[in-house]
Amino acid sequence: MNKELLAILSQLERERGLDRNTLLEAIRSALVVAAKKFAKLTSPGADVRVEIEPTKCDIRVWIGDKEIFSQEFGRIAAQTARQVIIQKIREAEKDNIFNEFKNKEGDIVGGIVYRLEKKAVILDLMGKAEGVIPHSFLSPLDRFKLGERVKAFVYEVKKEKGIQIVLSRKHEGLVKKLFELEVPEIFEGIVEIKSIARIAGERTKVAVYSKDEKVDCVGACVGIRGSRVKNIIDELRGEKIDIVRWSQDIKEYIKAALSPAVISSIEIDRERKHAKVLVPKEQLSIAIGKKGQNVRLTSMLVGWEIDIRSKETVEEEMEEILKLKNVGKKIATNLISAGYTNITMLAQADVEALSKIKGIGDKKATQIIQEAKDILAKKQNNNKN
Repeated sequence: MNKELLAILSQLERERGLDRNTLLEAIRSALVVAAKKFAKLTSPGADVRVEIEPTKCDIRVWIGDKEIFSQEFGRIAAQTARQVIIQKIREAEKDNIFNEFKNKEGDIVGGIVYRLEKKAVILDLMGKAEGVIPHSFLSPLDRFKLGERVKAFVYEVKKEKGIQIVLSRKHEGLVKKLFELEVPEIFEGIVEIKSIARIAGERTKVAVYSKDEKVDCVGACVGIRGSRVKNIIDELRGEKIDIVRWSQDIKEYIKAALSPAVISSIEIDRERKHAKVLVPKEQLSIAIGKKGQNVRLTSMLVGWEIDIRSKETVEEEMEEILKLKNVGKKIATNLISAGYTNITMLAQADVEALSKIKGIGDKKATQIIQEAKDILAKKQNNNKN
């Protein structure tokens, strides 16, 4: 019996990864339940005690002062013990799986696609558990086939109607962990990922910094002939990745993040974390990007609000505002900064709102608005004639 029990325990430890002490406790609990059932028939009210020697698995059971043996338990008690042991082992297995994957929250796991549902993709995680990727957590580029190997970010692990392992292919953490896998310098801590901004399925910007002057952080992430970043792009189904050199100098950081656009000048407001970026007219569309993607990702990456305008446009706006007799260059700059970029906007402005701009009081605001209205009225009359 002992040899047989030892063999079973060893097999459960090996195949299911269960702790021996947990298994012995399950057996002890089962025997306590069985012994109590037996005690009701033989010695009502007697105390029950079970001891298991962990090395040799010697089992001793007492009901009151009398030690009893397994053959005395009877069929019902044996069935009860068996059911409790099975239940305890299942609970222990679930706890093990929960703890294992709970510790992987914020990391990535590999799995095989084995079910495609309307609202989710189900992965088999090393035969141990199921991982669920809700459709809202998929990248727009994700198209999976049954049996395909996939990496995913462990978003959340919870006990809810069993164990739920929620995975994501949309989270920026997936990109970070993929870089850690592909770039030894990041894994070893020589190169640090400072920030990540991602629009899943479209583009990701990654800001990196090297703690060792001899190591080029961007080159390390790109790899020889782009081999390292290519592996990550392939895993993300072709999502574009920009690797940006991080800098303590916010102007240099913004310039690098807006690449490949050429920047003319950057004016920063550290208190508001706001940057005004001027670019040549032909660079405006590049700096802003398709559907505003480049400027949006840059803003997310550096954590600043970024306003991009062309140098020529600002000069034209300045020229128009300076047509007002009551406005000098300093006030014109403040008006443009506040969003009043033409005569029409000033003619429609509210006195109270305009008076709050630096260098303009109620009287000045009234004069500016009136003069703007006069200029517009004059233009309209000329057009009629």
